[in-house]
Amino acid sequence: MRIAITGGTGFVGRHLAGALVSSGHEVVLIARGVGDRNGSVRDLPNTRFFASDLSNVADLARAFSACGAVAHCAGINREIGNQTYQRVHVEGTQHVVEAARLAGVGKIALLSFLRARPDCGSGYHESKWAAEEIFRKSGLDYTILKAGVIYGRGDHMLDHLSHALFTFPVFATVGFDDKPVSPLAVDDLTRILKAILAAGRLSRQTVAVLGPEQMPLSEAVRRVAKVLGKRPLYMPMPVWFHYALAILLEATMTIPLASRAQVRILSEGIVEPLPACAALPNDLMPSTGFTDEQIRQGLPQPAAFKRKDLRCCS
Repeated sequence: MRIAITGGTGFVGRHLAGALVSSGHEVVLIARGVGDRNGSVRDLPNTRFFASDLSNVADLARAFSACGAVAHCAGINREIGNQTYQRVHVEGTQHVVEAARLAGVGKIALLSFLRARPDCGSGYHESKWAAEEIFRKSGLDYTILKAGVIYGRGDHMLDHLSHALFTFPVFATVGFDDKPVSPLAVDDLTRILKAILAAGRLSRQTVAVLGPEQMPLSEAVRRVAKVLGKRPLYMPMPVWFHYALAILLEATMTIPLASRAQVRILSEGIVEPLPACAALPNDLMPSTGFTDEQIRQGLPQPAAFKRKDLRCCS
């Protein structure tokens, strides 16, 4: 089967492409561009790259030509210039659905966020919910995955957490009430997406996807620090401090250590879907624990943040 992936050079898109190709599928990678760190995904066999910012339905329909399924993984966690939540999450999703309909795509899957919901005061959460509603009203065979925090090689979580632990002797936790997380291995997520895209599982369902183990955020950080051989001082800081820090980091870093959307996410905890939705069937449930070995496999090369991580020096 030929399967298209929006956000195909991003973290989840790259892992999904590799999993699909290894199972004998053809893959169309759709993204705005490919940076140096993501270039290897284009070297996979049976893949083709299609440059698109999701703004043109006709172009997307051509990219989707002869595709049996589309995985919509494109998304942002902060707004930069014309890359806004409205443009990427809402308008981009509408264009993906329209193009899939024009191209006669048989199955569409959306990677959303566990706590995406309307009227909550967060542009990220509300725009992700709007994307879900576009899928639900599309008239196509859809599946929506509401995923929690995802980790693996090339992710944001382990990548930035590792660099932070090599840079700072203190780790500031978000708020005074340590919220829980259930880290989800990207390999578990791609296994579920393969079942949806290639086997037609979970038709017209919205499903929550979480890792098999729940823990406080500070425990997840401690496990990463242990693997790195680091023992930072853990200091709880109020949520307003993290919002202020996120504003500074968004303005100064090429890929911020934390964004305002991420602060909102961490301040709520990431273990309960909102609104409530279906659970995965037993055979698709994630089973990979957040173990030392899994953490080690996902970590980047050990390094502190450098001048190149600043927007003024990149």
